[in-house]
Amino acid sequence: MKAFLERKGVEISFHAYAITALSYMALGVFASLIIGVIIQTIGQEVPYAPDFFVEAGGYAIQGGVYGGAIAVAVAYGLNAPPLVMFSALFAGSFAASPDFINSGPAGAFIAALLAVEVGKLVSKETKIDIIVTPFVTIMIGYLVASLVGEPIASFLVAFGDVIEWAIDLRPLIMGIIVAVLMGLALTAPISSVAIAIMLDLQGLAAGAATVGCAAQMIGFAVSSYRENKFSGLISQGLGTSMLQVGNIMKNPAILIPPTVAGALLAPIATVWLQLENNAYGAGMGTSGLVGPIMTLKTMGFTTEIFMIILSLHVLAPAIISLMVSELLRRKGLIKFGDMKLDA
Repeated sequence: MKAFLERKGVEISFHAYAITALSYMALGVFASLIIGVIIQTIGQEVPYAPDFFVEAGGYAIQGGVYGGAIAVAVAYGLNAPPLVMFSALFAGSFAASPDFINSGPAGAFIAALLAVEVGKLVSKETKIDIIVTPFVTIMIGYLVASLVGEPIASFLVAFGDVIEWAIDLRPLIMGIIVAVLMGLALTAPISSVAIAIMLDLQGLAAGAATVGCAAQMIGFAVSSYRENKFSGLISQGLGTSMLQVGNIMKNPAILIPPTVAGALLAPIATVWLQLENNAYGAGMGTSGLVGPIMTLKTMGFTTEIFMIILSLHVLAPAIISLMVSELLRRKGLIKFGDMKLDA
């Protein structure tokens, strides 16, 4: 059995499913749901933006569309053969489409994951592979979405509701916890955006998560400027702090400055400024400016909100992270080159 699974490229492991598959799910979400929301928002809020932006963005955020994108992304990440990858699209569409199962991104991910893995097992095992493989992949995706997709998606949303309830009840301590954990998830090889969307984080919980994620990205970008210069500032500040994972493994102390920044700023966001966001921006931080854009969409396009976002997502985490990192450098806990990115 082990040899058969290895030959089929099926790796039953935490890394394959919780890291690789989730990371590629996040790419599928970004390439459909998140970018669709951004395009739609531009069409609605930016003066003189073409009207078709609203229509195009609205189509991209439909369940049948983003569900298919999630499925294809997962299939690609798990190295599925072509027939499995193309057929997996329907598994995600079944699960997320309001006309079928309507179990959201979580259901699309689960249905796609199992459809892809079973599809890989039957791929090229018969002389009528062109019929058997897509048939099995599509049917497994539909059955999984029908049987377990909706219950699991409902559980995850309910769990997200508990987090939102807890943060409304105890905004200071829970704000810190959510900001730190989501920030660490963003920097680790785990998809914070996939977590936020599957939990459907909203309101103050999403606002705290955004602050924590932004603190990681801006914090690392500024703290490592002397090693990585302008290119590092952009790649981490607008890209991802995940680039520092290798360096964190060598010296975990470099994780302290951005984490401290997120922990200090979260209560300001949740208790005093009541900063909110939606699930699409909660796990993105400043990556592609999605976190700030979604915050504006959630709270309104005003000068006051813009200044709050600029302060909590960019300026404050930059200042706090730089101060803490400089202190750690003086103490010898961080040395020059510890945050150097590979060229």
